[in-house]
Amino acid sequence: MLKRMAILAPLLLAACDPGSGLPPMSDYTPGGYRLGGGDEVRIITFGAEQLSGKFRIDDQGDLAIPLLGNVHAAGTTPEQLASMLDEEFSKRNLLRNPSVSVEVTTYRPIFVLGEVNRPGQYPYQPGMTMLTAVAVAGGFTYRAVEDEAQDIRTVNGQVEKGRITPQSLLAPGDVVKIFERHF
Repeated sequence: MLKRMAILAPLLLAACDPGSGLPPMSDYTPGGYRLGGGDEVRIITFGAEQLSGKFRIDDQGDLAIPLLGNVHAAGTTPEQLASMLDEEFSKRNLLRNPSVSVEVTTYRPIFVLGEVNRPGQYPYQPGMTMLTAVAVAGGFTYRAVEDEAQDIRTVNGQVEKGRITPQSLLAPGDVVKIFERHF
């Protein structure tokens, strides 16, 4: 009987683990970044300074571009957006041989919740991991589970929820929840 209890005890404790029911989160690959609501981009239209500047993508995924109006940018890469703008300026005969470049100046923020000293919204930086997000949020509390957390990410309009480790790369807009230890 005692032998059975010794075998069952670790299994029962593992079932109490806060992230035990979550699947591992799919890896985030930084290449080919897709724009989304809340990103700020710098658009440079060579030879047309009045069409250059910083623009914020709204909640519907649109940019308000002078002479073009609203242009849907969410889901495109900066390079694809530059090509779309080139094409629109040419198609509407606004510029002859336009040359447009787009770069992200401010990424969507991440959110860190749970057992950190300063939960809240923080600026995303490329290469950010769960551990660097926790550091920005003031570090773990004494009750925190430090070896895994929950991440919620929106990809192509679909919400993904999964388990991440301290080395997992985060994506702009991620919501990270640091679990509380139960014992």
